[in-house]
Amino acid sequence: MRELILLRHAHAEPATAGQADMDRPLSPEGLAEAEAAGRWLAEQGLVPDRALCSPSRRTRETLEAVLGKIGYVDQRLDAGIYEATPGVLAALADGHREAERLLLVGHNPGLEQLAALMHSGQSGDYRGMPPGGIAVLSLPADAAIEPGIARLSAFWWP
Repeated sequence: MRELILLRHAHAEPATAGQADMDRPLSPEGLAEAEAAGRWLAEQGLVPDRALCSPSRRTRETLEAVLGKIGYVDQRLDAGIYEATPGVLAALADGHREAERLLLVGHNPGLEQLAALMHSGQSGDYRGMPPGGIAVLSLPADAAIEPGIARLSAFWWP
C-alpha cells in the first residue's frame, strides 16, 4: 500500500486592494491551523516521503508550518496545483508513484473532489474539506490513480 495525503491550505487573509490571489498570506488563525496539522501528521506517523505544493503564498506557508512539526522532506512547488481539477491533481500525483507517502498541498474544490473521486468514484460525493483539513487515502502500491482505487483511511481538520 501507498498513501496520498491531501492537505488544503489553512485560512488565509483576504486579498487587499490590488493584491493577487497568489500572494495572500496565512492569517494568524491559519498559521495555528497549519501547525496543528503538522502535529497531527507527526502524531499519526504520517510523515511523507515527498511534498508537492502549489506556489501560492498561503500553501507554501502552510507547508512550512507543517514541516516545522514533522521535519524536512523532499518538497517541490508545482504551478499545476493552483486551480487544478481533480484530473490534473490525479495525474500529478500519479507521476510521483515511487513515493510511498506523498503529501499534496493545494486548494479546493480540486482537493476535496479528488478525495471523493479516488474513494467513491464520484467527484461530487463530498463537500467540505475545511481550511487546514487533511484527507489520507490508501491505495495499492503499483496502482494508477483512478476513480474508486483508494480507501479513505483518515480525515482530520483543525
